[in-house]
Amino acid sequence: MGRYRPPSPKSSHYITPEGKQKLAAELDYLWRKKRPDVTRALSEAAAEGDRSENAEYIYRKKELREIDRRVRYLSRRLDELIVVDRKPDNQSQVFFGAWVELENESGDIFHYRIVGPDEFDADKAYISMDSPLAKSLFRKYAGDEVEVESPKGKSLYTILEVRYTLFD
Repeated sequence: MGRYRPPSPKSSHYITPEGKQKLAAELDYLWRKKRPDVTRALSEAAAEGDRSENAEYIYRKKELREIDRRVRYLSRRLDELIVVDRKPDNQSQVFFGAWVELENESGDIFHYRIVGPDEFDADKAYISMDSPLAKSLFRKYAGDEVEVESPKGKSLYTILEVRYTLFD
């Protein structure tokens, strides 16, 4: 008997046009390029004989299962996503897709873009709209202070600027 794991909370269905394009490109690559290559390698490994001790065969079967799992997930996820392709009417307020410039209590400056959960990327400073920081920023204006509860404790940020284009 396995351990009980409660279902994970549903993530938001919003995504930027670039994010949807990236997911669609990944699905296309997996389905049209990667899967046929792995299937071909699996057939070659299967032709070598005894499959029970054939490491190449076992590895390719596992790789094919992982590709199929990701293809199923992307296919379902792309069908339910809502593309947000326009700026909000009030661009001085923080909404989905906003670039936000923040200052913490130490005076450090941060730039973040609020995006959907499928496209967050720490290297690009994209944060998920489901994150505690993004949730505390929604509907706030430049000059507002926000308190964010994180695993490290509470942090206080001041919103310096809100814009819907990339910071220079």
